[in-house]
Amino acid sequence: QVQLVESGGGLVQAGGSLRLPCAASGLIFSNYAIAWFRQAPGKERDFVAGISQSGGSTDYANSVKGRFTISRDNAKNTVYLQMNSLKPEDTAVYYCAAYGGPDTGSWYLSRLLKSLYQYWGQGTQVAVSP
Repeated sequence: QVQLVESGGGLVQAGGSLRLPCAASGLIFSNYAIAWFRQAPGKERDFVAGISQSGGSTDYANSVKGRFTISRDNAKNTVYLQMNSLKPEDTAVYYCAAYGGPDTGSWYLSRLLKSLYQYWGQGTQVAVSP
């Protein structure tokens, strides 16, 4: 049984930082690209950042480039989203998702599509106050 478990969310002031771990179990972690999406109230769930199976390729939404960093530790079956210089508009529920494809290219081409990902976590709430 595959599980993705997000943690690390909370309330932080603007300009602050949070680190969100996504811990995976029940799969061969190194075979999966991992992405973070977020969903604010009344809005679509959007891509935030993603990392390839090996960690060699990453991508970010324009709104978080330079502030967020995604990384993975395959020995710990965990992906991290380091969020710095947080803004009120970063307030959302953050979800991690896993894609088990044949190679990095297959993930990268479609990385923004929610339908690409086979597994999802339950989400963790991030709230940024002004």
